[in-house]
Amino acid sequence: MTALPPHLPGLGFKPDHFAAIRAGAPGIGFFEVHAENYMGAGGLPHAQLAAIRADHALSVHGVGLSIGGARGLDRDHLARLRQLCDRYQPESFSEHLAWSSHGAEYLNDLLPLPYTEETLQLVCDHVGQVQEVLGRRMLLENPATYLCFAQSTIPETDFLTEVAHRTGCGLLLDVNNVFVSCTNHGTDPRRWLAGFPLHLVGEIHLGGHDTEDLPSGPLLIDSHGAPVADPVWTLYAEVIARAGPLPTLIEWDNDLPEWPVLAAEAARAARILATGGAGLARAS
Repeated sequence: MTALPPHLPGLGFKPDHFAAIRAGAPGIGFFEVHAENYMGAGGLPHAQLAAIRADHALSVHGVGLSIGGARGLDRDHLARLRQLCDRYQPESFSEHLAWSSHGAEYLNDLLPLPYTEETLQLVCDHVGQVQEVLGRRMLLENPATYLCFAQSTIPETDFLTEVAHRTGCGLLLDVNNVFVSCTNHGTDPRRWLAGFPLHLVGEIHLGGHDTEDLPSGPLLIDSHGAPVADPVWTLYAEVIARAGPLPTLIEWDNDLPEWPVLAAEAARAARILATGGAGLARAS
């Protein structure tokens, strides 16, 4: 398995943009898809993905494994994921530090975890199982969170670092999630990033968020339905200045814009990558 290209940004593939991509997608280094959208046997989704894969590097991003779930991983789901990865041989596979199911119930959300020794062992066991079944190293993504657990005894950055050290997995750094979580918790995103092991990052995500004004202050929601906010671009440029170029994905899953809007977001990331984060690229 080879790595995603670090110097050219990626975009999430959406069938709405298939014609535009086939007409030419200069400056796009890779595309990412959600694994669960391609677990059927065939049809138009696979025909389009095969065409995209023929010309571009591919990242597969899972949203349904429930890595942090209290029960064991769904073996049928994991088997379907193995089939998908075997079929397309993506350069990267990633999942979330979250849980989304309980027993037979799937909750269609990425829910937070208490950061304890017990949870750490559970997550490590599940990450190890995923890597063994897939026969590949996976990346684990930091979540967007809206509350903190009183039971937590391990800082989030330490938790992610320890999972990586124990399992050999890599990390996916979602810079928007850092900004959302730290704003919601009243903490400093730069301090969070200062404690994050950038040398373990295999991919970066950048996405948009929504803001709700509450009596207690602003609540940020990781919506994936808006342009990347300026403070997130600033944090991203600072990360690149520290770490050098890293594979970077623009996430936009809801209220999908026209292709030129997405391409412009990718171009902004490309300018930051090209300058090594030294000069923050403004929107054109």
